[in-house]
Amino acid sequence: MNQKTGVFVGSFNPFTVGHDNIVRRALPLFDRLVIGVVGDNVQKPGLVPAQQRMQAISQLYAGETRIEVKPYYGLAVDFARQEGARFIVKGVRSVKDFEYEREQADINRQISQGQVETILLFADAQLASVSSSVVRELQHFGVDVKPFLP
Repeated sequence: MNQKTGVFVGSFNPFTVGHDNIVRRALPLFDRLVIGVVGDNVQKPGLVPAQQRMQAISQLYAGETRIEVKPYYGLAVDFARQEGARFIVKGVRSVKDFEYEREQADINRQISQGQVETILLFADAQLASVSSSVVRELQHFGVDVKPFLP
């Protein structure tokens, strides 16, 4: 049996209710969904260690056997191929996100000779303004961010 695998990649710093929404909506499309967490090779200010981000995400989906959480380094398309995935799942909140992801999808399709496609899932309207950077900024100013975390 050929297993349909998708990857959902990001820094997830932190993993928000928006990310969780995309995972839950993408899961019915696949037999296996791998959440690829950007490894510690990326220089981003305030980046929580990959192991800590992965542990939090793994705990969230502990009861779901079709979800795996792994670190990834390099290009998302290479990670997809490494995992045997034909699909990269991306969440889109705005026109700006859409344009960026459309360009990435085109490049990824070219790099993979058409073997890896990108699936864009549009954010639920009530979650469209939730981003990891907004959550980090609110946290910095002492705001309770629990409503933005799954």
